[in-house]
Amino acid sequence: MTSAIDALDARLIALLAAEPRIGVLECSRRLRVARGTVQARLDRLADRGVIRGSGPDIDPAALGYGVTAFVTLEIRQRFGHDPASAHLAEIPEVLEVHTITGSGDLLCRIVARSNADLQRVIDRVMSHEGVVRSSTIIALAEQIRYRVLPLVEAAAVTAR
Repeated sequence: MTSAIDALDARLIALLAAEPRIGVLECSRRLRVARGTVQARLDRLADRGVIRGSGPDIDPAALGYGVTAFVTLEIRQRFGHDPASAHLAEIPEVLEVHTITGSGDLLCRIVARSNADLQRVIDRVMSHEGVVRSSTIIALAEQIRYRVLPLVEAAAVTAR
């Protein structure tokens, strides 16, 4: 599904990304549009799934989880993806899981308190009968933080 956005949507998203605690009234003042326009735009962007949340952006390292790893899992095909995904969802250190193509079946981003703790998390991941094998890559440093604003800006330009 194509979700085109315009320049005002892009400016609104950028403002909210820069200042997540800003209110609708202040957004309308800064963007120089009516409060109702801002609210309608926010509602429409949320309904279309462009904006998926407004919660705080949490840094796992600040919570004591300084190790980030990407784990590729191979699963038993007869069980399918759902049981393994349900198992992974029960592990707090598993931040996200994607079904992938290639040599693995699932790609997970996980965090741990230390390398020794990473072993504990991987052991828990591997404890499910549907998971056959894992391959782990430890992230040494974050070069580009997860971002979507450049994509928002490009989408707004493309929509013109």
